[in-house]
This record gives sequence, C-alpha cells and structure tokens, in this order.
Amino acid sequence: MRLLFVGDIVGRSGRAIVEEKLPGLIEKYRLDFVVINGENAAGGFGITETIVQDLIDAGADVITTGNHVWDQRDAMVYCERQPAFLRPINFPSGVPGKGANLYHARNGASVLVMNAMGRVYMDALDCPFHAVERELDACPLGDFADAIILDFHAEATSEKQAMGYFLDGRVSMVVGTHTHTPTADHRILPAGTAYLSDAGMCGDYDSVLGMDKEEPVQRFLRKVSSSRFTPALGEATLCGFAVDTDDRTGLAIAAEPVRIGGQLSQHIPTFWENR
Repeated sequence: MRLLFVGDIVGRSGRAIVEEKLPGLIEKYRLDFVVINGENAAGGFGITETIVQDLIDAGADVITTGNHVWDQRDAMVYCERQPAFLRPINFPSGVPGKGANLYHARNGASVLVMNAMGRVYMDALDCPFHAVERELDACPLGDFADAIILDFHAEATSEKQAMGYFLDGRVSMVVGTHTHTPTADHRILPAGTAYLSDAGMCGDYDSVLGMDKEEPVQRFLRKVSSSRFTPALGEATLCGFAVDTDDRTGLAIAAEPVRIGGQLSQHIPTFWENR
C-alpha cells in the first residue's frame, strides 16, 4: 500500500499548495491513502469545517490535528459529524470527537489512523502511550487493519523517538508533527515501522514556523506583543512523508520525505518514481 502523510498546513499559502498539488500526486503516483495535519490551516490557528471539506475534496482521507484543534470553536460541533476529522486521542474522557478511526483506502484496504499529542513541553493531557496502546489492543495490525498510521503531535524529539520504538513492528508509520521543521532522520525501525521525527509544514518557509517574520522576531527582542501572529503568504512548500507497506504484513518496505515547491530543495521519493 502507498501512504502519504502531509505535514502541518499553515494558513492560506499552505492550503493553496496542498489543494493544487495533491490531486496530481494521488493520480500520478497511485497513492492509496493520504493523511494531512490541518490544525493551523485557518489563519494559522485551528481549522474550519469548510477547510476540512476542501482538503477532503483535494484528496485527503483523514485530517489530523493537535494542540490548536479547538482554536476555531465550532470544531467542537463539526468534529462529531466529520468522520475524517481527528483530534488527539489522549484528551480526557467526554471531550467531543475521536482520536482514532478505521478507514477504507482507495485499494479497499483498511487503515487505522491515530492522532496523539505529546506531554513534554505541551498541555498536560492523558498519557499518549497508554492511549495508543488501548487502541492497538482493539485493532491490531494484520487482524483488523491492513495499515496503521500515528500522527504524534509533540514538541520533544525524545518523546517522539520513544513512541516510535514503543510501536515498532506494530504500526506502519509513526510521523511527528508540531514543530513545523522537517527533520532528516527518516528511517525504517528494526521491526518494520517507518519513522520520521517531524514531517515539517506546508507553508511559506521564509517565515518563523509559517508566521510572518516581523512579529515573532520583535517578541524575542522586546518581550512585548505588538500585533497578532499572521501567516506568511509567500511561495509555499509542501512537506510530507511517503511510505510503501508490505501488503502481507502492513509494515514499511520503503520510506522517504516529500518536498515540493517553495524554499526547500525539492524531493520526490525514488520508490515513487521507480514504480
């Protein structure tokens, strides 16, 4: 199975490049399943139901989120009627929405997608390790799911790496989000799980984490807020993580980052091109 995870969309420029490029990527490279982290898609803070639907229309199968999930307050309402929308699984009991769900890929396979949030330097949620473990007990790889993807929205690389090894051999892909900076540590772990500490963002990299540079720089210099953060609107880069899995085991057989357009060097996975 061919899986694509697309990193955090930041603002209008990030949405634009995803909506422009994703349909062609799905068709050209015969992608079976696409997950997008959309938590910063609405002006850099949260995501609206209209944007969720726009991303689905562009080809996304699932929209994951993170600590900004409720920044657009209507998300607490529409999350109940949008099965493709996930919030972190380790929110306390009773919070609206789902943190995991089973979906059908374009090739008919079943894909479990989980969205968890880290706790190091983040909001104090329930333990993400225990939350993910409970979900895997109910829907293990190879029994009920042909592939399993975890978006681990976390600040600390150590916590992300620990999650990768905790799940190695039990899920297809563990990909980190939240830092908006693509890492260079993509690999397949010893037991067969594809891992990347952070997929990076879809947005203008001539920025501070996707935001117009002036206000963040001034806050660091003066420790005073002079205006709101606003997303940078220059040419965007689409960043993500591509994984091919073994149809028999659901584990990874190839994994590479994806970078298209904008400020970063472009990269299309070699196994996409050679198929």
